[in-house]
Amino acid sequence: THTPQSAILSGLVGSEMCIRDSIMNAKEKHVYLFSELDQAEAYAKDGWDSVRGLLGGKGANLADMTRLGVPVPPGLTVTTESCNAFLEAGEEFPEGMWDQVLEGLKAVEAQMGRKFGDLQDPLLVSCRSGAKFSMPGMMDTVLNIGLNDAVAEQMILQTSERFVFDLYRRLIQMFGSVVMDVPDEVFEAVIEAQRKVAGVKTDAEMNAEDWKVVTKQFKQIYKTYTHEDFPEDPYLQLKLGTEAVFKSWNSKRAHAYRDAAGISHDLGTAVNIQAMVYGNISEDSGTGVAMSRNASNGRNELEGDFLMNAQGEDVVAGIRMTEPISELKAKLPEVYDQFREIARKLEQHYLNMQDMEFTIERRTLWVIQTRDGKRTAQAEVWIAVEMVEE
Repeated sequence: THTPQSAILSGLVGSEMCIRDSIMNAKEKHVYLFSELDQAEAYAKDGWDSVRGLLGGKGANLADMTRLGVPVPPGLTVTTESCNAFLEAGEEFPEGMWDQVLEGLKAVEAQMGRKFGDLQDPLLVSCRSGAKFSMPGMMDTVLNIGLNDAVAEQMILQTSERFVFDLYRRLIQMFGSVVMDVPDEVFEAVIEAQRKVAGVKTDAEMNAEDWKVVTKQFKQIYKTYTHEDFPEDPYLQLKLGTEAVFKSWNSKRAHAYRDAAGISHDLGTAVNIQAMVYGNISEDSGTGVAMSRNASNGRNELEGDFLMNAQGEDVVAGIRMTEPISELKAKLPEVYDQFREIARKLEQHYLNMQDMEFTIERRTLWVIQTRDGKRTAQAEVWIAVEMVEE
């Protein structure tokens, strides 16, 4: 029942154009769809650096990739100016901002063919921070926003019980630890204990019943620490997540990092709200991170890791043994070739080696993020020489 990727990427449908016009007619534009980079450039005026200042590095690159035709899940960015206005107003959203978020969400719904909070074909979203400069101390990602008991019950009919409860437990853990400051170790202890009960060594071996038990315990942990039930309202989940991103700009760790790095404290952070795609929905799905060139020696070859049937944090968390990106060529050769071409395209666009995150949903490739890749001194020289020759 979902809209095909080709239709999603083909451009704005008529209803979305109306939504875009209504956002444009607002007194102040707080929200830019990923497909509205031209408008952000017109507003920022002073080139790409100003666009990054307005949309944050992550939001600017997502919009830029969208314009390049790279398969990016649709989404929207709430500007850094909105963050500053929020903090200056005593942690209150600026007038009209939340309405624009909701209107932008309708545009994402139109592109994906799913509706946020809907029981028939629900859209789930991620919420990420994205300042002009990447820095520790900012709010981490929250995935699967929009899930509640009713939505989960419906999604089970369309997919599988294991898949849905895997999503649900991730949402409660991320939302609890990132948004509500519940200690992450408490959640992890529950998962470890359930692995022992199930007699398995990895999360991937846990079945639907295991994740149902974990989800139920996570809800109890959430209530114990917050004195509230986990929010069933998808829009409240999204609102609290957006507030948490803005508030994280003034966290002690982020403030200390800016002091040490000489980064201005008045830049603010953007919020990126993006449609979820699922690397853990089937055995021909997966997720990974990869460099467009080898970061150790500079060789012109893809370097990175991926996991089949997993969500993004599984790759970096170290809870499962990853596979080198070269193995993807054997498992899903068409996807590998497409990713290699995208890596080349992004290198030529940014004139630099790229560090990319991707998700594969049922053999369909989506690029979640790109940025300039870090490398050794040896690789720096090798890449510089080869790129001049190219």
